[in-house]
Amino acid sequence: MALMPILHHPDPRLRIKARPVVDFGPALQKLVDDMFETMYAAPGVGLAATQVGVALRLAVMDAGEETPEPRVMINPEVLDAGDRMEMEEGCLSVPDASEKVQRYNRLRVRALDRNGEAYELDVEGLRAQAIQHEIDHLDGKLYIDYLSSLKRERILKKLRKQQQRDNA
Repeated sequence: MALMPILHHPDPRLRIKARPVVDFGPALQKLVDDMFETMYAAPGVGLAATQVGVALRLAVMDAGEETPEPRVMINPEVLDAGDRMEMEEGCLSVPDASEKVQRYNRLRVRALDRNGEAYELDVEGLRAQAIQHEIDHLDGKLYIDYLSSLKRERILKKLRKQQQRDNA
């Protein structure tokens, strides 16, 4: 397994809409393992393939609040959703920033596991939020896209300053 670099905004690869996974061979298995290692090292609760520069509809997550719950979601789709609520959200691709966004508080999703086996899942709370966040990544969206222009610009200004310090 190997750590992968996580792309940061404004990298244009974060805006690419990922294509469906069709090959479940050894390359995908290595990618899944590397993504889990990268996510845990970050540390984060989810990581989409687009965040590591791979334009495939694949996300890994572990939003277990008390015990680990590693999950692979390939070609995920939302089947049903509950009510919207405001939730605090951050992102590994927009480091050291967070803001409240509207998300569904519960979801029913369908996805494939790392072996291509289909499953459906009912989730709520942090798990539902993480799935929506990762699906957004697979569609080329970031949580900051849901913010007012003022809040988004404040976060982006902070991010630019941080990048300038890192490059100095």
